[in-house]
Amino acid sequence: MKKQILVTGGAGFIGSHLCDKLLNEGHYVLCVDNFFTGGRENVSHLLGNENFELIRHDVTFPLYVEVDEIYNLACPASPVHYQYNPAQTTKTCVVGAINMLGLAKRLHVPILQASTSEVYGDPTIHPQPENYRGNVNQIGPRACYDEGKRCAETLFFDYHRQHGLNIKVIRIFNTYGPRMHPNDGRVISNFIVQALKNKDITVYGTGSQTRSFCYVDDLIKGMTMMMNSKEGFTGPVNLGNPCEFTILELAEIIIKMTDSKSKIVFKPLPEDDPKQRKPQINLAEEKLGWVPQIKLEDGLKKTINYFNDVLTND
Repeated sequence: MKKQILVTGGAGFIGSHLCDKLLNEGHYVLCVDNFFTGGRENVSHLLGNENFELIRHDVTFPLYVEVDEIYNLACPASPVHYQYNPAQTTKTCVVGAINMLGLAKRLHVPILQASTSEVYGDPTIHPQPENYRGNVNQIGPRACYDEGKRCAETLFFDYHRQHGLNIKVIRIFNTYGPRMHPNDGRVISNFIVQALKNKDITVYGTGSQTRSFCYVDDLIKGMTMMMNSKEGFTGPVNLGNPCEFTILELAEIIIKMTDSKSKIVFKPLPEDDPKQRKPQINLAEEKLGWVPQIKLEDGLKKTINYFNDVLTND
């Protein structure tokens, strides 16, 4: 059945890939973005599609549209961007959630919240299960995003309990792929751009801190499976790849794959930077039948090719 689907943050890295998938499934997609971190170029290939509509709008202001489903992705997601205007980041998380929940309540439609592994902070439990309540510094430089997303989750479950709203909450772990912003400060985009330019690769701390990296296609599949799961399964559910790598290992892999002359240099670890990050995905496997399929090297190859094109055309 063809649905009218709203995607906030739809011109962002993840949002644009979600728009692609929903259109390929035959739905009508209303993409909303204020272009703070999203880019019109991410969805330029969709502008001629009669089932796609792009609206410039900030979710901190109410939106009055008629749709059948809502995916709420609007928020800067990399430390460089969300720390640029921290008060606005918190406002986007919290007021944006209130506005989208209000819309979903008025329309009686399901709404999915793109939450984050950052709700776990610098975890003391490894890997992180959904029932872990986190270790977050609520007054640190990352708190605008971490606590903003935690508050958004609170709002989603309050609307579910108070109004019977059909909510779906996912917690996204490190995701990468084409359309990442070259200057977003995330580790994969940083390393690839530095390697392609044969510049020093910047590793913070000793490089022994770990991350797990999920290719964007795997994540998008998990998101749509969660939206289409049975009503009553609210989550939160972790979506990420449990294959764990140290940051130093990642740097070495990217140098090798790009045949780069880059050298690795070490700088101090930023405040509140997590030492470990790895999802426990038993719940996603059990409830959704979702397991990531794309290996790191395969996803990196596609991502490197994308950045190579971007840098060549600059």
